[in-house]
Amino acid sequence: MATGKDRQKQLAREHYERQMQRRLEREQKAKRTAIIGSTVGVVIVVGGIVAAVALLGGNSTGTDAASSPTASAADTATAAPSASASANTGPKPYDAATGTCDYVKDAAGGKIKDVGMPPKKVKTTPATKTMTFKTNLGDIVVELNNAKAPCTTNSLEYLAKKKYYDGSKCHRLGSDKFPMLQCGDPSAKADGKSQDGSGGPGYVMAEENLQGAQYKRGMMAMAKTQAPGSTGSQFFLVFGDIGLTPDYTPVGTITKGLDILDKVNKAGVIADMGDGTGAPKQTVEIKDVTIASKS
Repeated sequence: MATGKDRQKQLAREHYERQMQRRLEREQKAKRTAIIGSTVGVVIVVGGIVAAVALLGGNSTGTDAASSPTASAADTATAAPSASASANTGPKPYDAATGTCDYVKDAAGGKIKDVGMPPKKVKTTPATKTMTFKTNLGDIVVELNNAKAPCTTNSLEYLAKKKYYDGSKCHRLGSDKFPMLQCGDPSAKADGKSQDGSGGPGYVMAEENLQGAQYKRGMMAMAKTQAPGSTGSQFFLVFGDIGLTPDYTPVGTITKGLDILDKVNKAGVIADMGDGTGAPKQTVEIKDVTIASKS
């Protein structure tokens, strides 16, 4: 039986979708060359934030969650990856029988940094791998769940070897109501003037490890659009608890660097983009990414 909280979440999401549709129509009129991926990305993140605010009981002023400004976390998470392919051509989940992943071309477009496709054959062992982001503020280390998210882990490892993330800046920071930092788009700007966040590697994959997924402090999860099978290169790092629905691949746990995220959060955003998020005042630039198997 649906609860009052479930109904509140549904109303908040419907309100957000109507709001984003009106925004899209305005953008199309103002800019004929508007990037579809950017708009979609904002929807993802903002949509996630709307749901999160509703689940967490609204904002501090007591305003109804459906009408209050909200942040975004999954696509724009902040700006999240571009839209996925259609249901008929979308990626299939990991096939345990053959040990293969399905990576498909991202038909939605967006700003692409083409690095080819990851190998489809993967192993679920070792169960965990260590991902290290070397940033201008220090190392952020994540223990990846290779056993439960093998295709996502394989993709991240592939992108790391291709130096895909090197030189990119985390482009969106959420508020305390949506405590996340979104990164993973090499084309995104983090200067307060643009938070496009529509970029990706040119391929998408199915979401993984969703059963019982919770987005608590210390989680790394993948950004996506509202469509299933739209996970790409973008991810969000959670520095507080978020009441998101289990739609975004939880790929790992932050074991070092939460203090860095807290510092970035404390500095705030350059300018609120109208949804409770913005480019972080404290720049976070990814210098290098490595992934190693745990001994």
